[in-house]
Amino acid sequence: MATYPFLSNEWIDAARQVRDEYQGRAQPAGEAVRMNQVITDVPFGEGAMLAHLDTSSGTVEMELGHLDAPDVTLTLDYATARAIFVDQNRDEAMQAFMAGKIKVQGDMAKLLGMFQAQVDPLAGEVAERIKALTE
Repeated sequence: MATYPFLSNEWIDAARQVRDEYQGRAQPAGEAVRMNQVITDVPFGEGAMLAHLDTSSGTVEMELGHLDAPDVTLTLDYATARAIFVDQNRDEAMQAFMAGKIKVQGDMAKLLGMFQAQVDPLAGEVAERIKALTE
């Protein structure tokens, strides 16, 4: 299986293909969250990337660009984003937050609710497949 650098155009395309294979099969996401992300220190492109995560439809949508009127916006560096979104490392997320490596604007309760929710086994399978294609 080919692997790609996290957040590269090739990685984004491959991750979309994996997500599309599971479309409509996962359990509905827990609490609805509309989260924008500013990922800094990206080792390609302009050095920062804008992305979003939206569960308001009941499914998890992670895509490029920002949402209008998000519940919360995170600013974090590339390595921390990879640890959270690819490695699914919740401990790393908490340590990074406590160390000031994650800046939060907006509804902190929605963010915490998202991280405390149980992971759907199918969502875990998607996460493992995306992790496997990540350098």
